[in-house]
Amino acid sequence: MILGIDLGTTNSLVGVFDAGFVTLIADEAGQRLTPSVVHYPDHGEPLVGKPASRMRVLSPERTVFSVKRFMGRRVGEEPADMPYHFSGAPGTPIQLALGDLRLSPEQVSAEILRKLKADAERALGTSVQQAVVTVPAYFNDAQRSATKRAGELAGLEVVRILNEPTAAALAYGMDRQEEHTRIAVYDLGGGTFDISILELTGGVFHVLATNGNTRLGGDDIDAALVRHLEAASGCVVSEPAARARLLEAAVAAKHRLSEAEETVVSLPFLGEGVSSTEVTLSRATLEKIALPWVEKTRAHCLRALADANLEPESIQELIMVGGSTRMPLVQRFAGEIFGRTPNCSRNPDEAVAEGAALQAAILEGTLNQVVLLDVTPLSLGIETFGGLMNVILPRNSTIPCKAGEMFTNALAGQRSMLIRVLQGERERANDNWELGRFEIPFQALPKGQARVGVQFEIDADGILTVLARDTATAHEQVVKMASAVEVSDEAVEKMLEDALENAFDDMNARAFTEAKLKAEEMLPSVEKALARAGSRLPAEERASIESCAAEVREALKHEAAAPLKKAVTALDAATQTLAALVVELAMQR
Repeated sequence: MILGIDLGTTNSLVGVFDAGFVTLIADEAGQRLTPSVVHYPDHGEPLVGKPASRMRVLSPERTVFSVKRFMGRRVGEEPADMPYHFSGAPGTPIQLALGDLRLSPEQVSAEILRKLKADAERALGTSVQQAVVTVPAYFNDAQRSATKRAGELAGLEVVRILNEPTAAALAYGMDRQEEHTRIAVYDLGGGTFDISILELTGGVFHVLATNGNTRLGGDDIDAALVRHLEAASGCVVSEPAARARLLEAAVAAKHRLSEAEETVVSLPFLGEGVSSTEVTLSRATLEKIALPWVEKTRAHCLRALADANLEPESIQELIMVGGSTRMPLVQRFAGEIFGRTPNCSRNPDEAVAEGAALQAAILEGTLNQVVLLDVTPLSLGIETFGGLMNVILPRNSTIPCKAGEMFTNALAGQRSMLIRVLQGERERANDNWELGRFEIPFQALPKGQARVGVQFEIDADGILTVLARDTATAHEQVVKMASAVEVSDEAVEKMLEDALENAFDDMNARAFTEAKLKAEEMLPSVEKALARAGSRLPAEERASIESCAAEVREALKHEAAAPLKKAVTALDAATQTLAALVVELAMQR
């Protein structure tokens, strides 16, 4: 098996092509994104990923980030804005000076690759020796060779160095477009921006032009947002741990504003003499902060078009890559430059890794050997708390296929989970067909702490196998169901007609059920918080909370999703100060 690896400036990922699909591999904490950060303690093994990222503020002189910027570079070409130092004579390969340590960028990158390799081997249960690794299209031979050496130091044979825009185009399925399709790949990540113009000719992607900025990305927007929050709260943060918390709060708010129009940033115990503060942040404010940085991408896009001797109208597809492209501002901006709606159908953080895994499958011959015998005629899933259907394998999935999800206990003290396997397109479980059911036992734990993994696999014969495993004990149950594809055309058509006819009612039922579950979880928590810290609130604020809670209870009596969601949102907003007080009391204790 050959791994597909996105060795990114900010985050790295690893994936494989397995059972007809790309699977991106998570680490032991369940995270697919591994921060491209390595911390070298005074004693012991290097820390890689999330643990190293936490040390970036506390011990910056021993923590390496954005190492990709130095790959294949020489002394005199290094960035000047790094908290650590470089050594070596002018013109010689860069060496990072971390106290008494002297490390090449390849050695640091090898630590990241070594961790990705270990995560993959743990998940796959087998040793892996080969990988496809992606690089920016503008990387020269020295930088590509350095990437290959990093792989060798990590114990991997790098069988192919793949351009990142080509990998993204593969993930988006651009290889199935018509001949001479021209594609723009707009890649705005955490630390870098790249724009590439590709043309598909004879089934091969040719890079017509590439441009970008290796010091422009979402990190700049985060830093500007931190400055805004400091100014808005009237508190300048200098203590490293508090500054790390402020940055974490700013990033979380930025992510929320990709979906919401407004959010509240709670900053308890932010600075000396400040117990807690809150800042209301709107999407409009965030976009005003981010615009100067996003605007800088325009010149690079126009330069790439000019280098390719093309006008924006000549581009048939605009695909978005990099976590920062989730921002509505970035999507609008890129769309205006190229005069078309961006294609955002893939996860922008994962598209490059998915493309690398597809290229790996092509090289090992797996992709060509997949026999596309059939597709799933209807969605497959299980019933979840509240009587809803959770889809695991969506309709029209090509078989053979495999997918899974992690579920948790809905009630404290629960000792087992009923796995009710369903087929159909309706939102409520009872409106779909039941294929079978079984129970998986587990230890009685507080609500939300049990972990049960459920995996659906359909083989080439269309037989559905369902596996449920308690992650704490590794106890598992495997049940084979009847064929998941042998459904009459009439039955499929009837199910689809019912789903379409009842779509509005079904969606309202799902929305109400989800809001009801949230309300039933929130109301006891609010009552407990009021009992604990309500006396410290102004009387009018406590009355407001009690009024909002009463509105939630009233809305629960009627099966209408919109009023209940509105009431829950109002209660959530009204209890922000109360939540901060509860945290404050807990920290004092």
